[in-house]
Amino acid sequence: MPRKPLPRRAALLATAGLLGGLLATPAVTAAAGTPEACSAADADIYRPPDSPTAASGAVVACRKVDSLPMVIGGPPLNAWKVQYGSTDGRGRPVSVVGTVVVPQKPWTGPGERPLVAFVPGTLGIGPQCAFSKQLAGQYQDAYEGPNIAALLNAGYAVAATDGQGYMDGQVHPYASGVEAGHATLDMARAASRVPGTGVSPDAEVGIWGYSEGGSGSLWAAQLARSYAPELNVVGSASGGIPADLKQVAGNLDGQFFAGFLMDAFIGLSVTHPGLPFDDLLNDSGHKAVKDAESLCAVGTVSRFPGARIEQYNKDGLTLDQIYALHGSDGVTWGDAVGANKLGADVGTPGSGARYEIGFPVLQYRGLLDEVIPARMAGETRHAYCAAGIPTRWTSYAGDHLTGDAQAIGDVVSWLGDRFDGKADTGNC
Repeated sequence: MPRKPLPRRAALLATAGLLGGLLATPAVTAAAGTPEACSAADADIYRPPDSPTAASGAVVACRKVDSLPMVIGGPPLNAWKVQYGSTDGRGRPVSVVGTVVVPQKPWTGPGERPLVAFVPGTLGIGPQCAFSKQLAGQYQDAYEGPNIAALLNAGYAVAATDGQGYMDGQVHPYASGVEAGHATLDMARAASRVPGTGVSPDAEVGIWGYSEGGSGSLWAAQLARSYAPELNVVGSASGGIPADLKQVAGNLDGQFFAGFLMDAFIGLSVTHPGLPFDDLLNDSGHKAVKDAESLCAVGTVSRFPGARIEQYNKDGLTLDQIYALHGSDGVTWGDAVGANKLGADVGTPGSGARYEIGFPVLQYRGLLDEVIPARMAGETRHAYCAAGIPTRWTSYAGDHLTGDAQAIGDVVSWLGDRFDGKADTGNC
């Protein structure tokens, strides 16, 4: 629920943009998205352009990474940090950072080496939390190194997006579906344009994510046909999906994982700057925003257990009361939240639905998930089934965090079947 940028942030963005223009890596042909060499300094990868112009999926800058300490148990690999072009929810060009990882062992399967576009779960909303930084060992708060290792051990290449808003001076638009979907698909596009990866633009593509990544991966699935029709997507796996943010918010408010709700309000304020935000906050609210932007996943959960939204606004407004507030363009908070609901107006190719999906999807959750309401998970599954989309549903005897780890083997196997050309009619 976007807000007007703070003066401090505006100054940071302006400075970063100016420096980005002055220090742009010369070994990049942005229009074509094919750099001559991955020779950018690490700092250049995270420096946003003053006025982004790169086409979606074009490589703006890249850097070879020596190792990925977080990917324990994986095979020998090659990895690259990449800044690439994408678009925000309003179609405006932006730059995003991600990581391409490829096993050193040659691919011996049929066709080209498959590619998995990976969307990480909740990491925090400040640039210090970026998945690419954590993979490379610059900070450790993430928990999905085993997911990446399992994909690499299966022989697949991985294109892992950080998501939008993790560059210098930015705030991640947490819970914004279109931004997440675009960043995921453009990361898959960029993977073949990084010199040395050996990833083919014709490679079959799978999509995978859990929790925030479950939302991002399912948004990528919904947008793939219209936004990136040239990608050969063969399946998408999404777990712990926050598909209806209003239901999730109601479940989080005042509960242990209330910090995720704080991140969501801040994140949506980035994408909807016309909505009231800063002016609503009391002193505790302003401090909460500052804290949320400086913490990552574990710190955010630890900072806000049991917090209620009424504590942080001047008039003690509840969630429903905030949803009724509108911005200068007439859009309400409720509109902004509701626009991110997954499973609405989906269909098969030729159905005329807004989001046409031409490949199978896997949805899963932990039966003891304390973050994602069971009713909402069922509603998302049924919406896909009713639309005729081949949908497979799986559940695990775990909570929100452990459900991610429990599913790794099954998801990699399911994606492998899609890469092998095996059909899946789902279990609706």
